[in-house]
Amino acid sequence: MTQNTAHKIGLATATIVGMNAMIGSGIFTAPSAMASNVGPAGILAYLFVVISVWFMGLSIARAAELFPNEGSFYAYIKPLAGHTLALITCASHILGIVVAMGLLTQNAGEYLHRLILSICPHNLGLIILTGLVALNTFGVALSAMGQRVLICCTLFPLLTIILICLTHLDLSNFVPFAPYGARNVLAATRIVIFGFFGFECASMMFNQVKNPIRNVPRALTYSVAIVGSLYLLFVASLIASIPLNLFENPNYPLLTDVLRVRFPGNNLIIWAVHISILSAMLGTVHSMIWSTSSALSSLIDIASKGTQKAWHITQQQCVPIVGLLIFSTFWLLKNQGLFFGFTALFMVSAYIGTMLMLLTIKKEWTSGRNICTLIGLTTASTILYFSIELIINSLK
Repeated sequence: MTQNTAHKIGLATATIVGMNAMIGSGIFTAPSAMASNVGPAGILAYLFVVISVWFMGLSIARAAELFPNEGSFYAYIKPLAGHTLALITCASHILGIVVAMGLLTQNAGEYLHRLILSICPHNLGLIILTGLVALNTFGVALSAMGQRVLICCTLFPLLTIILICLTHLDLSNFVPFAPYGARNVLAATRIVIFGFFGFECASMMFNQVKNPIRNVPRALTYSVAIVGSLYLLFVASLIASIPLNLFENPNYPLLTDVLRVRFPGNNLIIWAVHISILSAMLGTVHSMIWSTSSALSSLIDIASKGTQKAWHITQQQCVPIVGLLIFSTFWLLKNQGLFFGFTALFMVSAYIGTMLMLLTIKKEWTSGRNICTLIGLTTASTILYFSIELIINSLK
């Protein structure tokens, strides 16, 4: 084994890293948002997104193979679209993460409010964000053990909810299957994809994986298949055991509120699920503030190269900036539709930019590789269209 490959990760580790990046607390925000607009056919929306994510991920992996200097959107876009568009693509990806963290901060405030009734959810969200920014400012990042705890805090409620729901199945809940029509199923993809963001991590590890041309697509396929199957089982079990009118009831805005009403005999377990979901949200926002600060620091360095006065802002110095951006979305966006819409708009735009770049390379057409890219581009464009529609409707 050479020194270059000794420190690289294998297929199994790459798959686990991809799963960890993808599995997040965002999945717990989707059921209530989908119930009133899609119905049981939301399962099809998840299938569509799984397929879309797989093809998008394979396309990004191909871009990483062609431009392996840096595993970033800047490296993928710059060779063919230039410096400015590459910077815009990177900024779009960062903004998508920022908006997503604003939503998770709001949801964390709601979950914490169930434990601290004397403080309103909005103020609790501000306290949470302030505390997490302070921790990151002082360099308190999640350790390897903290990352393991975070993934456990996400998997525990997922698996526990699945098990509880599977003991109370009522297949009549699947009828009618698509009460709001096929169009709403496609429209729901802008919400569903929120739980899959991070899938590009497996593709962007190209330089860190042994035999990457073979193993990166495999790691991506395995991670998407495992996480997609888990999400499908989670959503299907909820639909099969809980009447949709409970999700639509404004008195039960949180998933755990619905679970307490539907399964009153499991109150202790549901409180454990509630605390675990809250912990997962806190851990996700905390780790994403740190990683987004790193991305922003790199973006500023790249943007200032070649200028008369190069800027250099460290990762720690970027933490308050990221915190302020998250606070802005937390404060300004008034409903979940805007959060879902803007997150998908910014994130999917970065993916589309990468795939459009691949379409300009002649050998990608002669080799037939762009068939995969075209499928990814088509599905991503569908999600982007409905994301823009959601934003417009939410602003009316």
